[in-house]
Amino acid sequence: MSGRRKLLLVGLGVLLVVLFVVAVGTGRGDRGGPDDAGAVRWLGRLVGGSATVDPATVQAGCDRTGHTLTVVGGCVLWVADPGGLRTLVLRSPGRFRVAAPAPRDAGFTVDDEVEPAEDGTAVAKVAVDRASEITVSCAGGAACAVTIGS
Repeated sequence: MSGRRKLLLVGLGVLLVVLFVVAVGTGRGDRGGPDDAGAVRWLGRLVGGSATVDPATVQAGCDRTGHTLTVVGGCVLWVADPGGLRTLVLRSPGRFRVAAPAPRDAGFTVDDEVEPAEDGTAVAKVAVDRASEITVSCAGGAACAVTIGS
């Protein structure tokens, strides 16, 4: 084996060891979940780019001030094609419902009611991979504020 191949093989081995150490060091000791802040998220930040939908690419059929929507009963959001799989993040201080088409041409609609967490904020994360129409409605048909963000 030539010296160049040996050097390449050693470099590849070192890279694999470093990636393993980073994965073990940034993960948690318990079983991870979808909100886990382990190596996958760390490597995603390292690569760059945002995995969330830009709020400027979202049009709304209800009153909008900045990134905050005033939803009375229900509101339709139109998300422009994000050019790949992205997450639309919606936040509200109260309970609300979201209905959106499933990504990857799955052929069904995902419908979920989001409850506020311990911090008092209800957060919905909707996967979007193409131009989509998403419906947001408030609990009991009352008015609520929903913010589009990251």
